[in-house]
Amino acid sequence: MKLSDALSREELRALSQASNWRGGLMLGGNLVMLAAALALSAVEPLFAPLSILLIAGQQLAFAIVMHDCAHKALFRTPWLNEFAGKWIGGAAIDAPFLAYRAYHFEHHKHAGTDQDPDQGLVKHYPVSPDSLRRKFIRDLTGQTGIKEVMGSWRAPTFAAKAPFLAFHLALVGLLALTGALWTYALWWAARIFIFPAIMRMRNIGEHGVALDRYDIEPRRNTHTTRARWWEVLTVAPNNVNYHLEHHMFASVPPYHLPRLHRLLAERGYYDGYDCVTEGYPAMLRKAVRG
Repeated sequence: MKLSDALSREELRALSQASNWRGGLMLGGNLVMLAAALALSAVEPLFAPLSILLIAGQQLAFAIVMHDCAHKALFRTPWLNEFAGKWIGGAAIDAPFLAYRAYHFEHHKHAGTDQDPDQGLVKHYPVSPDSLRRKFIRDLTGQTGIKEVMGSWRAPTFAAKAPFLAFHLALVGLLALTGALWTYALWWAARIFIFPAIMRMRNIGEHGVALDRYDIEPRRNTHTTRARWWEVLTVAPNNVNYHLEHHMFASVPPYHLPRLHRLLAERGYYDGYDCVTEGYPAMLRKAVRG
């Protein structure tokens, strides 16, 4: 089936319409979830492990805000995409917005070829069970996170770090005003020990379990994982799990991706392609040889 047989131009036009209020609602939800995760431990420190897990999920959410703003797809108004992508999404996770955009567009341009800069993230999948276990052990023991944070501070410039510093100074200030400054440590616990594992699962789910990463057909080089509600809170915020749909239509805002997925699935566009998996445990099983 051709894509044009499954989706009309009128439907695609409607799905591609970005909305300021819906973009604001998605970003606002991320900020509220972060506040709730911090407040949970501020009220009861015994909930710190749960807070760390939820914070890591929101760190991924901020990364996806940067991603969607790079595509100018989160908000209808261009300057809102530029501001939120640089000063909130990228700032939160210490990623330079413009540099990320240039890199990521190369990924889209060359998906399904050996020129894709993201091939290195997933080129060995599927891997042996021992290999996958070692990767997640490195993530969960902080080895990956410490390496990433240290790498981000090699030869820094003030201009590059200004968004990060502004975001985190604001966060520290707000926590100090509420008398819960100690919970800022939870952000870094999440960033060092949980976020790398979540990012690894994201990468595996997007292209690591694809049928053939060196085929230009999106249904073969990209993959979607249908997430359960608890997965949405951690490994699949902001509809990032609908990655196949995003690769087919990068201009479709994240809040329209579930509807796009449903339309294509109901009309049989994915039939004959193993490009959609129910839940992340099943997705990870596909990432293992044998």
